[in-house]
Amino acid sequence: MAEFTKEIERPLGQSAGPRAPRAASRFSGGQIAAALAVLAVLGASAMIAFGEKPFRKPEVVATPAPKPDAPAETGKVAQATPANPAKPASSRPATSAEGPKIIRVQPVESGGQAGIVIQDASAVGQNLSVAHLPDKALIEDSETGPLPIRSADGRRPFDVYARPWSGARGARVAIVIGGLAVSQTGTQSAIAKLPGEVTLAFASQGNSIGRWMQEARRRGHEVVMQVPLEPFDYPNVNPGRNTLTVDATPDENLKNLRWVLSRTTNYTAVMNYMGARFATDTEAFGPIMAELGKRGIGYLDDGSSARSVAPDLALKDGVPLAVADTAIDAIQDRGAILKKLDQLEATARSKGYAIGTGSAFNVTIDAVASWVNEAKKRGIEIVPISAVANDPERK
Repeated sequence: MAEFTKEIERPLGQSAGPRAPRAASRFSGGQIAAALAVLAVLGASAMIAFGEKPFRKPEVVATPAPKPDAPAETGKVAQATPANPAKPASSRPATSAEGPKIIRVQPVESGGQAGIVIQDASAVGQNLSVAHLPDKALIEDSETGPLPIRSADGRRPFDVYARPWSGARGARVAIVIGGLAVSQTGTQSAIAKLPGEVTLAFASQGNSIGRWMQEARRRGHEVVMQVPLEPFDYPNVNPGRNTLTVDATPDENLKNLRWVLSRTTNYTAVMNYMGARFATDTEAFGPIMAELGKRGIGYLDDGSSARSVAPDLALKDGVPLAVADTAIDAIQDRGAILKKLDQLEATARSKGYAIGTGSAFNVTIDAVASWVNEAKKRGIEIVPISAVANDPERK
């Protein structure tokens, strides 16, 4: 076969020599590498989108820490947890204490060394938030009800149930409104309207004394109990049931006194109701004052008898004593009552303090409430009766 030297002269379908081989792939090596890189990026994106977020910090979920069953580590203050939280270990008020109390306070944030606070509960009055709760250490059970007593460590109801006051040396006025629990509406009005600094006195002949006492204490009032004592012209003038008399034996009078004392709790002192004759008889009054001293109760003399032997007996038996300067509502007229209150203010500015007594009449309650608010603006401090009593144990 002739060799055709020119491509154009070559017959169709014939080739001048062996055909050059075709390319092994349609893509170059660079194109393939680029494609693989894209696939790698897409795969990594899928892992991030559907995986467990390996590049994020895990979210912290706050959960309450379980209470440790084991004791706290050495050097830290452990707080005991009662087995039954619904039943506290003691129903004693939080502010009461058996003598000086050492309280260790562990800093919560720093976890540093515990601080120490020494508190003497007998040096301060009862916390008003729990003032209506009796301190069991100051109660003696009796057939007629709870009787006040000194605690085993010597604390007195006179101190524990006292309303706190500033302790300042300025002019002080103590006002005592008596006759509570006799009239339910009058008692409710007195407790609601009178400022907490006013002392309230409960009549032993009254009703629901325990309930009214708790309400009065919740509102900040210091309270005292009124004891019926024999007046002149007795029994024509009769203070009521269980009156202490001159002719009764000491045991009979003590029995009647304890009945009065058991009518309620949480009071600092007792106050005479009438008693012009009884208050002048040392033989009759002596055992009564000794009983008050033994139980840690104060005595408030309404000042109606100039011959009262109460000051001498109280000093002898260690009884805190307060003697009233005047009765503010002998005349039940608002103007007359306000005038008496102004006289108390003048007395307080002269000798440092003054004491006035009254009864739970509507006119008295309204006048006292109004006067107290104005007297405070003039710099007069209205204080409980315990703040102005002469206390032989604190001399």
